[in-house]
Amino acid sequence: MEFDAVNYVAEISANHLGSFERALSLVEAAAAAGATSVKFQTYTADTMTLNLATKEFSVSDAHELWGGRTLYSLYEEAHTPWEWHPALFARCRELGVIPFSSPFDISAVDFLESLDAPLYKIASLETSDLNLIRAVGKTGKPAIISTGATEFSEISELVEAFKETGNSDLTLLVCTSSYPANPADSNLARMQLLRDTFDVKVGFSDHTLGIGASIAAITLGASVIERHITLRRSDGGADGAFSMEPEEFSQLVKEGTAAHKSIGVSEWKLAPSEAESRRLRRSLYVCANVNEGDIADTSNVRPIRPGYGLSASRLPEVLGKRFAHDTKAGTPVSLELFE
Repeated sequence: MEFDAVNYVAEISANHLGSFERALSLVEAAAAAGATSVKFQTYTADTMTLNLATKEFSVSDAHELWGGRTLYSLYEEAHTPWEWHPALFARCRELGVIPFSSPFDISAVDFLESLDAPLYKIASLETSDLNLIRAVGKTGKPAIISTGATEFSEISELVEAFKETGNSDLTLLVCTSSYPANPADSNLARMQLLRDTFDVKVGFSDHTLGIGASIAAITLGASVIERHITLRRSDGGADGAFSMEPEEFSQLVKEGTAAHKSIGVSEWKLAPSEAESRRLRRSLYVCANVNEGDIADTSNVRPIRPGYGLSASRLPEVLGKRFAHDTKAGTPVSLELFE
């Protein structure tokens, strides 16, 4: 699957807050904001973890958003019920945006295949699950894989596992798995490392606040920008604090599109829009009435705007020449004016 420009992915995640109607509203808001794709997450609490309340099955108390919660309770709240998927995919397609999802186990891949999912996303914390990555690769569909909290050697392993299926349509996302993320931790220069090392497309899964990091990623060649979207951050939810509101997502698409267009090409060629500026550049003009035989000097020839005379850079070549005939002030200088 090829995109003419940047693929702006609106991640719904847990921001449906357990309401199918809200999930539909998020899809509609994402489409209205200019999202290219809408992404869901396909798992259940039971496919993610065990229902245990021990410390190892809980989020660290120090975590800014989810501290002290058991993994099971977090995923039970955040998951998108599988029975919602068909209607959500259908609504996306009605609105002209691409629906896809992050499967978290192979049964989710099978389910998404039944919905004719056009591409897949592997979340950062699943990058060690090479069997899942191979299952996605075997679908023959494009895949996007986030690299947050993943060592470089592990990225090499997952790329090899994906490509050994015969599928090479892979995009790796630079990602910082903290929520919200500090822009200083984004390390967007890593996109070039991923592109050069693994011969893949690259992008950015952005958990920062604002649009600055995403715009920077686009100028560095990101083909995918993924952002969480919510109706209002004040609505709460597991992911609400670091999600974009629709107006912000719209601004990202607007400014990101401008940034992408501004990259242009390295060939040096004046833009058609510069024609008027070019006309108004300085050039040499006769700036005082002169008679035949007068000597050109800085009192009667100087560089002014507009640009119909000889280039201002040729002033030394003109100074000292004799005028061949009477010439009025305001005449653009050409060599034909001189003996």
